Amino acid sequence: MIAQMVNAAPRVLVFDSGVGGLSVFDAIAASGHALDLDYAADNAWLPYGLKSDEQLRARVPALVTSLVAQWAPDIVVVACNTASTIALEQVRAALSVPVVGVVPPIKPAAALTRTGVIGLLATPATVRRTYTTDLITQFAMDKRVVRFGSAALVQAAEQKLRGEAPDPAAITEAIEGLFGAPGGAEIDVVALACTHFPLLTQELAAASPRPAVWLDSGEAIARRVAHVLIAEAGQARINRAAFTDAEAARDLYPAFRARGFESFLAINAAPEFSTTPAP
Repeated sequence: MIAQMVNAAPRVLVFDSGVGGLSVFDAIAASGHALDLDYAADNAWLPYGLKSDEQLRARVPALVTSLVAQWAPDIVVVACNTASTIALEQVRAALSVPVVGVVPPIKPAAALTRTGVIGLLATPATVRRTYTTDLITQFAMDKRVVRFGSAALVQAAEQKLRGEAPDPAAITEAIEGLFGAPGGAEIDVVALACTHFPLLTQELAAASPRPAVWLDSGEAIARRVAHVLIAEAGQARINRAAFTDAEAARDLYPAFRARGFESFLAINAAPEFSTTPAP
């Protein structure tokens, strides 16, 4: 009897500044494909939306390149809109494996709206990006797009995953910033252009003055990953989670364990970014 070789499942590295990338991770894990999944968070630098372009273009490629050298993924998902709009080109140039970024879901939002008014909720950096303006020009030129940037929602999402109540002031600020803006009363679709924000969809929808579709990129990214890898049907396997500030992440471990993570690592300081077992 000849033993048959079983190909190892493709390995996916999901990278974000914090835990927002879990919204994308969850979609990939639930996509019905046999994949090995790792997660890395640069939470020592959270939130990316308050860092300069130059800082992110220097740090993100170096950090991701080090993780790829250590973990050998078959694909990298930069599950952060800010990093994707600022440093994705540099990350791709530094790596030989495919890199998938997150694009603000403006195109599907424009297709869904019936009032012609779209809300765009993102970090301050993503809101002001030329990249974001170009997407609006390309896909929503005939729509009204109300933009609002929030860094507080990033922290609120992190609070929720730590088991705390999200800061209600952050929710209120975002809702008023969108629906209280000129034309905002007609918003019927909100494009969530930060991967942290889908973790707060329930809270945002409950505070909204009118029903709206809250749209994120998770499922689209999951489909893209499966297509690039030509992934087979099956169940995802959860592996490692690593953090640049492992001590600060300890309160988040329950949220990761609930997803199947059992191995936690610390990512050491630049420039090596080597990984070691978390304390």
